[in-house]
Amino acid sequence: MNLLDLKPEQLDRAANMLKAIAHPVRIAILNLLEDGQKLTVSEIHMKLDIEQSTTSHHLGILKDKDVLASKRDGKNTFYFLKHDSLSKVVDCISKCSCD
Repeated sequence: MNLLDLKPEQLDRAANMLKAIAHPVRIAILNLLEDGQKLTVSEIHMKLDIEQSTTSHHLGILKDKDVLASKRDGKNTFYFLKHDSLSKVVDCISKCSCD
């Protein structure tokens, strides 16, 4: 699909998703959730060695902007990429920042 074929509201949504991703902690969260990973807030905060409240805050932003989805399983809520194609964005960011 060509970007010129997208409607203004689709472009606006895409821009908002990219703005939400544009933070070091959020990029790190997306990196953890690549390849279909589903993690809880506790697992993410331990892996990134950041406060749980900070993790929750960033997860909320990503979920609000349609980047992440969540599913409750018992007492746990698992977060995952809402769109598999976002793994390509994370991969691109990783490749670009490593050059």
